[in-house]
Amino acid sequence: MIDTEALAAYLERIGTSPPAELDAAALGVLHLAHQRAVPFENLSIHLGEPISLDEAGLIAKIVTGRRGGFCYELNGLFAALLKALGFRVERLAGRVGVDSIPFDHMALRVDLDEPWLADVGFGDSFLLPLRLRQREPQPGGCGRRYQIDSRDGGLVLQREEPEGWKRQYQFTLDAWPLSAFEEGCRYHQTSPQSHFTRNIVVSRATETGRITLSGRRLIVTSLGQRTETELGDEPAVTRILEQQFGIKG
Repeated sequence: MIDTEALAAYLERIGTSPPAELDAAALGVLHLAHQRAVPFENLSIHLGEPISLDEAGLIAKIVTGRRGGFCYELNGLFAALLKALGFRVERLAGRVGVDSIPFDHMALRVDLDEPWLADVGFGDSFLLPLRLRQREPQPGGCGRRYQIDSRDGGLVLQREEPEGWKRQYQFTLDAWPLSAFEEGCRYHQTSPQSHFTRNIVVSRATETGRITLSGRRLIVTSLGQRTETELGDEPAVTRILEQQFGIKG
């Protein structure tokens, strides 16, 4: 459980205050603020830093160290933050690829007046929590629409693209402890089949879109316009990590 001191530091890290009410609006504020402040990143894998799902370790990395992480870390710690604030939260397991491993992805269920899907650890995805029971398309922020569809004994999250609906991941409503995701976390740290071991990615939402570092490519999307810049060397990458993501080398 996050203590009072760590809770205050976590809220400062994402630039918010304790909510006055535990409602959907408050959840939305926390969800959006987290994605704008804390990057989705897999640098630890490429730096040879072991990734632990221990809560104290996650606080040390993400809050004190002002780093980011991937789904197990970001949603794992965000769930702890929500619980410390008084929200009712459960961790959900998902699969991104059709043939992916069990516990391939972690998302969250937050129960308020109705259940909501929260996810601050998927990178470029919905910025605002989604209604879990709704099957019609719903807004997810930044002008994008998402849909949760019942399929194959579970649920599938889809995002609307110009060419049609694109699958994000499949999940179920079974609740799991953080420890259940440890094997999936190890797989994505070590397996050559995991896309996380193949390339560096650092990404966060901005007020007008998203900024992403993929290898040495800097991708900026703002107000629907996309630009890509090839960074020339490692010092340039280091500067971008510090200037745009707050990650110091």
